[in-house]
Amino acid sequence: MGQLDGKTVIVTGAAQGIGAAYARGLAKEGANVVVNDVLDPSSLVDEITEKGGIATGIVADVTNETQIADMVLQTVNKYGRIDGLINNAALFGKLARRRFEEIDIDEFDSVMRVNIRGVWQVSRAVVAVMRKQEYGKIVNITSGTVFKGTPMQLHYVTSKGAIIALSRAMAREVGDDNICINAIAPGLTQSEAVLNEGQFSEEHFSANIGGRCIKRPEEPEDLIGTAVFLLSEDSDFITGQVLCVDGGSVTH
Repeated sequence: MGQLDGKTVIVTGAAQGIGAAYARGLAKEGANVVVNDVLDPSSLVDEITEKGGIATGIVADVTNETQIADMVLQTVNKYGRIDGLINNAALFGKLARRRFEEIDIDEFDSVMRVNIRGVWQVSRAVVAVMRKQEYGKIVNITSGTVFKGTPMQLHYVTSKGAIIALSRAMAREVGDDNICINAIAPGLTQSEAVLNEGQFSEEHFSANIGGRCIKRPEEPEDLIGTAVFLLSEDSDFITGQVLCVDGGSVTH
């Protein structure tokens, strides 16, 4: 028996990296996982199903209203309901580290559009289904950078700070509908995007690890247990909260 047996969960931005780790972890716990991304998620869906899990891939842009509506409709038509959503899609890995006055305006706007507006748009589409069910869980992904005021990433840090505010305000509005909305704040995680883009030096990684209580690199798999808990019935009386999962880099 898995903690999420029979539950249907959408994970955005899940074709690779941390999102893929969430999808694999949820499938192992028995969830029907909808793997969403702007990239083709078919290889991950095949991997999950070959291991006995249940997964469906849907290509959709989290800022495109029509594509979001189609994703929600496909999910409900196939599985009958939507029990959970992980809003993982975000711009981060390809963002160059630079001083805030040097950030390009178009790049700033793109980060806000995907990282904040995308979370709001997908959430409101999914909440419409959850409200009819009188049950649902939404997990938004913020960042430990918010609590540190991490420099050289102002637009990213700002967007993730907004996710905390968004999660708390949304939680207040849907509590009477038996919908819980919480956030996970990862630390600097050695995901595919972070490692492949090379925006962080070995010295940066070492300094980051040195500031943790648990002094080792954070891997995508370190985040799965918290996500499963927040999507499971064990957290039915927890909402509007932020859980830092970073080895004790931030004590929030």
